Amino acid sequence: MTETGVLRLAGTVLPAGEQQELHLSGGLVVDRPATADVTTVSTGGWIVPGLVDAHCHIGLDQHGGVDREVQEQQAIADRDAGALLVRDAGSPVDTHWIDDREDLPKIIRAGRHIARSKRYLRNYGWEIEPHELVAYVEQEARAGDGWVKLVGDWIDRDAGDLTPCWPAEALTAAIARAHELGVRVTAHVFGEHALPDLLAAGIDCIEHGTGLMPDMLDQMAQHGVAVVPTVVQLENFPLYADQAAAKFPVYADHMRDLYVRRRDTLRSAFEAGVPVYAGTDAGGVLGHGLVAQEIQALTTIGLTGEQALAAGSWAAREWLGAPADLVPGVPADLVVYDEDPRKNPAILSHPRHIVLRGRVYTP
Repeated sequence: MTETGVLRLAGTVLPAGEQQELHLSGGLVVDRPATADVTTVSTGGWIVPGLVDAHCHIGLDQHGGVDREVQEQQAIADRDAGALLVRDAGSPVDTHWIDDREDLPKIIRAGRHIARSKRYLRNYGWEIEPHELVAYVEQEARAGDGWVKLVGDWIDRDAGDLTPCWPAEALTAAIARAHELGVRVTAHVFGEHALPDLLAAGIDCIEHGTGLMPDMLDQMAQHGVAVVPTVVQLENFPLYADQAAAKFPVYADHMRDLYVRRRDTLRSAFEAGVPVYAGTDAGGVLGHGLVAQEIQALTTIGLTGEQALAAGSWAAREWLGAPADLVPGVPADLVVYDEDPRKNPAILSHPRHIVLRGRVYTP
């Protein structure tokens, strides 16, 4: 870790793609100083605004909430992969202590998952009934940082398949109340059937989105409803199907079908103008530090290297209300690579330097 006086980095700065010098001091990008007390940290690389994991779960593993030591390890793993801004899409523990750590990523929280009773993973979210939804949205809006997370569909043991978790009237009231409180709402959705009511109710984002249908896409694009597809996580669909096949064969077949057409589904959404952002779904069954792999995986659903990088850097930062360009006055959060990551996304797995709040971390 380096933090001494004014630091200088020179290279190709994205997204503009121009050769520039950046000067860092006090945790910020600053104007070029008149003083000669400048330490050059890096020259000749490609400098990218800090990466974003827009679907992450710091404080969660496959069994539920984890202690502070594990939370710290998760956050460090994300930082060391270049994810300097994280949208935590649901955690059962309070991670606000991380806000006091200058060496850990900034977290934008969605509070705790709000799920239907007995319709989600044990120990993950609040499990409630529809008449309680507005009250829990109000509660999690206060606990989060501008987002609330709903579980939109899950396996219904009576139906033996994915079904919507909430009636339309409950969703409409809950999402309207969230918007009154100035927060956005996102929802976990694997299948098709929960989506029409969520979109009609004014949902702001869909997580996973493997059930998106062609007749939904223009509406989503028009209203700016984003998708965070968690492409790396989707590779687990066949495993989930196999685990459930003996007891829930219809669900298993459905999950396999969603998996087979996942890339075409998500490519159609992107081509229709639906905003797409990079998110790993780390926590739960996946480890942390996967943002580079996720950005690379976005190229398998039709994004170019530059579009995929934007979805995991400057475009995602703008969407989440964070500075998107490395200009004087903004936090000095950036990653340096030896090659152009727009042309060679694989280089994202090999950062030269990671700079968080002006402190340089060299892997």
